[in-house]
Amino acid sequence: MNFVASFFRFDHYRTSFRKETVAGITTFLTMAYIIIVNPAILEAGGIPRGPQTTATILAAVFGCVVMALWANRPFAIAPYMSENAFVAFTVVKTLGYTWQTAMGAVFVAGIVFSILTVFRVRSWLAEAIPLSLKCAFAVGIGLFLTFIGLNETGLVTLGVAGAPVKMGNIAAPSVLLAVFGYLLTVFLMTRQVRGAIVIGIVATTVLSIAFGVTPMPKEFVSLPPDISPILFQLDIGSAFEIRFLPVVLTIFIMAFLDTVGTLIGLSMRADLLDEHGNLPEIEKPMLADALATTVAPLLGTTTTGAYIESAAGIEEGGRTGFTALVVAGLFLLALFFAPLFTIVPSHAYGIALIVIGSFMIEPIKRIAFDDFTELVPAFLTIVLMIFTYNIGVGMSTGLLTYPLLKAAAGRGREVPAGMWVLALLAVSLFVFFPKM
Repeated sequence: MNFVASFFRFDHYRTSFRKETVAGITTFLTMAYIIIVNPAILEAGGIPRGPQTTATILAAVFGCVVMALWANRPFAIAPYMSENAFVAFTVVKTLGYTWQTAMGAVFVAGIVFSILTVFRVRSWLAEAIPLSLKCAFAVGIGLFLTFIGLNETGLVTLGVAGAPVKMGNIAAPSVLLAVFGYLLTVFLMTRQVRGAIVIGIVATTVLSIAFGVTPMPKEFVSLPPDISPILFQLDIGSAFEIRFLPVVLTIFIMAFLDTVGTLIGLSMRADLLDEHGNLPEIEKPMLADALATTVAPLLGTTTTGAYIESAAGIEEGGRTGFTALVVAGLFLLALFFAPLFTIVPSHAYGIALIVIGSFMIEPIKRIAFDDFTELVPAFLTIVLMIFTYNIGVGMSTGLLTYPLLKAAAGRGREVPAGMWVLALLAVSLFVFFPKM
């Protein structure tokens, strides 16, 4: 126990074994859905669901272990949701490329990520982002999580043309359980009960099973599906063809922007940023996600990165890599107990996302509301993250409008060189992504 505390620097981060463990459990419970959802999405792109389940879990385990032992940060890593849909529905189903070629593109992106990280290019770019946009990333992610949570619990559902969202059926048992779970969680947090989010999720799940809303799994233990049909099946050669360049570039930009925004947003909430608004040794968590993205396609799955659901563990006190290590251990157990770990219904883990959002809007008070060149890019970042349901689009808009507005106001000297590079990347995303 003393070795663990010393290795992960519990005293420095004012945390403890119990806090970190609870944080890891909380993070895992809010992101365990990826074990089911990622294989289901990629199956549409022709990747067998069984082997993909194993690949998803192993990619998460690898990424979380590297994040824990190398970067010592409480950020869980797993396959990204937006990138998996892009590969399955756009690259494979729409453009007609094979999933093996798509995996080759992910591998190339991972290698480039690793090189840029080692040479500190990614950290240089991250440090060039102004404080107002860093605050906007945190707020936008928090509200994005809230929107997801409201949808997952059924409190908000799809509407009709002219009114795209509406209140869900509040008389539905699942919605009532979600409301109960949310109120229970908030009450426990008000009373400063440690593990409040976990208690809320577990209590809602148990009641959901008891009332017959969530069915019991047919089995609790299962052997991992054979991964061999997709292991090392990527086609790297085709990824270097000129016609495939827009796909590679889009995957690279999406993953780059998602990772930067997530790391900064989560770090701000965890109070890990220094007095200049930068994450010390940011290249370490960046290298962790770069290495995970390189390994993921070898296993047969898509781009990985830091998960915004890590905010759940951060709210429970997670501050070190031990949180990520706990997540890795639970993912490893999920290889054999997947039916048990995935029994948590969306209306149970959704309440955690709503709770987290209320805490992540705090940095908005640090945005300079009296400076139009700071306010507008931050505002666009936040609202477009939510209303386009895409973190990358919101970030790209902020990164592009910030230097343009500064230049238009005759204050171009305030813009670091790295911000112009990020603006160029943002333009590239808007140029290539719609054509996909």
